Amino acid sequence: MNDDQKNRSWMAQCFSLSEDQIRRQLDPVRLIGALEVAFRDRYPEIVIPPRTHITLAGGIFLIMPCNDRSGVLGVKFVIVQNNPPRAQDRIQGTYMLMDPRTARPTLMIPADYLTDLRTAATSAIATKFLAREDAQVLGIFGTGREARAHIKVLPLVRNFRRALVCGRDSAQSRKFAAEMSEEINLSVDPVDAPACAAEADVICTCTTAHDPLFDGNLLRPGTHLNLVGAFQPNAREVDSATIQCSRVVVDTYDAVLAEAGDILIPMSEGLITRDHLLADLHELTSGKRIRRRRDEITVFKSVGCALEDLVAAELLQGGGERTG
Repeated sequence: MNDDQKNRSWMAQCFSLSEDQIRRQLDPVRLIGALEVAFRDRYPEIVIPPRTHITLAGGIFLIMPCNDRSGVLGVKFVIVQNNPPRAQDRIQGTYMLMDPRTARPTLMIPADYLTDLRTAATSAIATKFLAREDAQVLGIFGTGREARAHIKVLPLVRNFRRALVCGRDSAQSRKFAAEMSEEINLSVDPVDAPACAAEADVICTCTTAHDPLFDGNLLRPGTHLNLVGAFQPNAREVDSATIQCSRVVVDTYDAVLAEAGDILIPMSEGLITRDHLLADLHELTSGKRIRRRRDEITVFKSVGCALEDLVAAELLQGGGERTG
C-alpha cells in the first residue's frame, strides 16, 4: 500500500458529523452526567496544557488540547471574532479526536454547538451542587448561542417556574424571550439588568461584555451565578462587589487565575486573595461542601476546560455515523 492509499484508508476510518447531526446526537442529560463523572473521577489523571491564545487581526485563535492517559487525545481549535458579520458566528471551532500513536484523526467535527452545549452542561453541574433546591427564577444575561443553550439546559437540574432575559438590545431581548417561550416549558420575560439581577435565583451571564452587567448589591441572599462569557484578564461580567460577597468555585484554578477578569480584577484591587477560590469542579463533584447557609451567594466562574470538549466528543464518537 503506497502513501496515498494509506492516507485514504485512515481518512475513510475517521468519523465526521455535521452540526445538525451533532445537535440530534449530543444529548444534554447524558452530557451532564458524563461531565460530572469526568470531573470527579478522570480529572486528576488528565493532562490539560494551558490554552494557547494567538491574537489575530479580527479576534483570537485558541488551541485547547487534552490527553487522557488511558489513550484518548483530543484538541479543539477556536476562532473568537471581535466583530463578526453575524452575532452567531462570533465563536466558531473544530474538534479532533486523534490516535495518540499516530496523531491521525479518528473524529473531526465542527465544534460550535458542541462548545455551546458543553458550556451549559458544565454550568448545570455547578448549579446542581451550588444553587438552592427551591430556586424558581432563572435569569439569563445575553441573547446569543450560549444564552440559548443555558436557558434550555439549566431547567434539567432545577424546577424553575419562570425565566428572565436581559440582552444588550431590548428589541432582541423581546424576540429572544418570545422564541424561548415557544421552545421550552417556561414563561420567559424580557427585563432590564437591575430586574434580572434582583429577581433571579440563578443567574447565567453569557455575554461579550468587558464591563460589569449590573450592580452586585442588587443580588438577593441565596443567589447562585454562573459566569461564562468573559475569558480575558481585562474583561468581566460582574463587579468586584459580587465576587467579594460570594463563595466562589471555578472550573480549573490555573486557567481562571490566568484568564478570568471576573477574578483577577478584584484580586488586583486587593479585595480578594487566591484563598477566595474555595473549590474547582473536581473538588465540588468529589463532595466538597461550599454552600453552608441558604442565604449565601455562590459564584461559578468558568473560562472553559478542554476536558469538557473531550467528553462531548467521546459521546459523539460512541454514537456517531461513519462517513467515507
